[in-house]
Amino acid sequence: MPTGLRVGVYATDGALLFGDGPRRSNLAAGSHDGHVHEAVEDGFMAVSAPIPSDEGRGGVVRVATPYDEVADRVHDTWLLMAGLAVIVVSLAIAFALRASRRLAAPLEHLTRAAQALGAGDFSIRAPRSDLREADVAGLALESTAQRLGEVLERERAFSADVSHQLRTRLTGMLLGLESALARPDAQREDAIRTALARGEQLRTVIEDLVRLTREHGAQDRCLDVGALLEEVRETWYGGLAAQGRSLALNLPGELPAVAASPAALRQILQVLLDNAVAHGKGEITVDVADLGDGVAIEVADQGAGIPEGADVFARRSGDEEGHGIGLALARSLAEAEGGRLVLRRLSPPVFSLLLPVA
Repeated sequence: MPTGLRVGVYATDGALLFGDGPRRSNLAAGSHDGHVHEAVEDGFMAVSAPIPSDEGRGGVVRVATPYDEVADRVHDTWLLMAGLAVIVVSLAIAFALRASRRLAAPLEHLTRAAQALGAGDFSIRAPRSDLREADVAGLALESTAQRLGEVLERERAFSADVSHQLRTRLTGMLLGLESALARPDAQREDAIRTALARGEQLRTVIEDLVRLTREHGAQDRCLDVGALLEEVRETWYGGLAAQGRSLALNLPGELPAVAASPAALRQILQVLLDNAVAHGKGEITVDVADLGDGVAIEVADQGAGIPEGADVFARRSGDEEGHGIGLALARSLAEAEGGRLVLRRLSPPVFSLLLPVA
């Protein structure tokens, strides 16, 4: 029998028959109803239960233990539960702080990267973490920064190329007028006519460039290449004839429409013809071919050509020797239209422009 546990058998009237317990127990007497009862009696926590028999109730069993021991066990249990609760709460707080730092650190990195992007730093790199969502957001931010940097770089290059094109034509017009003023016997009417023609060309260039900026991203464009090339031949015929040179345009019977902007194609041809006039010799030929899924426009002249290994599409300042930065602009315009501009042959030089069919 466990220490402190007292067991006694009582009659239904509460009198002790045998065992350990008080001589009379009200708790045992109350079990005459056939149910189990419990109560604190004489400093003990007691439980009584009736003993069934064939003749009815044969008695009552009373089991008791000191109440102080029960109270101490309850107190100890509560203390243990309180201690466990403190440990659980502390662990929860620790895990919450760790999780909050784990979540906050990547977000702080993303915030700093976004601020750097807003300040113009397009080389940002968001550090990787073990948080998948933050890593995905960081990769998206890096991709956005890279695209913005590329767009800004193209815009800067485009602005530099455009200013070069405009400055070259404006300089030619001014030099022609100054030359006419410096020579007393100059035919000033011819000089004025030439200046007006160059001014018209300059206005066309400006209008085309403005149109290109407004048409950026336009869809479903169809361009009649033959009609545009006829327009270009009429524009260049007189100036080339005055220099003793000619322009031959070879068009097939029918050409499919191409998906390109008229302003872009006009500027590309302008650059190629300018290049042929400035650096080439003899007749300038423009050959057009239908490739099925695209149209090829080739511009050639009878000049000495281009040295082996020279990168004619590299951007260079206007005072450097070579083909200037016009070809770089022409290539960027071709790529923006979904086409390609390549140097197909070095000598005599042949530039090939490939445009997709609409």
